[in-house]
Amino acid sequence: MDIAEDKFLISLGQKVKEFRESKNFSQEDLANDCNIPKSQIGRIERAEINTTMRTLIKIAQALGVKVRDLIEF
Repeated sequence: MDIAEDKFLISLGQKVKEFRESKNFSQEDLANDCNIPKSQIGRIERAEINTTMRTLIKIAQALGVKVRDLIEF
């Protein structure tokens, strides 16, 4: 990954975590709502993986936000 991609993934992970915590969701709560493994939420928040749009859509829906809200930094 290049630096720009790294920065994007870090910012995305921070946004997911901010929205999750603002809803008082644990990583497990969010994972269950999205039907994905809890470990995947953690890896997204720590910028360890480049997740799919499909997963971002699930996360946004579970958090009650738009995908745009997760990727505008």
